[in-house]
Amino acid sequence: MQIIAHRGASGEYPENTLLAFRQALAQGADAIELDVFAVEGELIVIHDPHLQRTTNGSGSIYQHSLAQLATIDAGAGEPIPLLWQVLQLVQGRCWLNIELKGADTLDPLLKLLQRAERELNYDLNSLLISSFNHKLLAAVKAARPELKTGALTASLPTDNCAFAAQLQAYSVHCDAGFIDEALVADAKARQLQLYVYTVDEADDLARLKALGVDGVFTNYPARSRKLLT
Repeated sequence: MQIIAHRGASGEYPENTLLAFRQALAQGADAIELDVFAVEGELIVIHDPHLQRTTNGSGSIYQHSLAQLATIDAGAGEPIPLLWQVLQLVQGRCWLNIELKGADTLDPLLKLLQRAERELNYDLNSLLISSFNHKLLAAVKAARPELKTGALTASLPTDNCAFAAQLQAYSVHCDAGFIDEALVADAKARQLQLYVYTVDEADDLARLKALGVDGVFTNYPARSRKLLT
């Protein structure tokens, strides 16, 4: 079962910062998950559209210029990173799950991936683009059919994973509270990867491993790995 560092090693370090991502790599995470919004055509890495929960700033990210956002402390003196900086850091050392949060993230993402291919020789096969916005995922597949996409859901659909198959997704990302044997079996039958969020406790890790899910998003990658052994 793969260990996916949720917003980096966010249980111990400020979430969605380069510090948290470096620590996730140091702790041997199989993947890193992060969230992006677009500001001035650039993808910034932050989970909320408002600043106050995770930074020393306040108000909406859209009320600030990119230059202003760069001066805000996202924890431990860390700035809000650009997705470009994360790509430079990771460089294929693990796979990367980019969750699109804003509806205007598609064009900036496509431009950035072209730049990553050109300047970093980045292997786009090591990326997974996910979102709760399934229309956005369909647009990603229409623009770049070779990209892997992950369909997020906060519910247990009556038709299990059919929605993800219709999107030609690579994976389904589900809340830990909704996972059951039927959902896992349906994902496998449709050849979909099944990743579960957010899982930090030993009993949940054991249960999900027994069910046969493919990976878990966790705030504590090293600890969760140890609990699984």
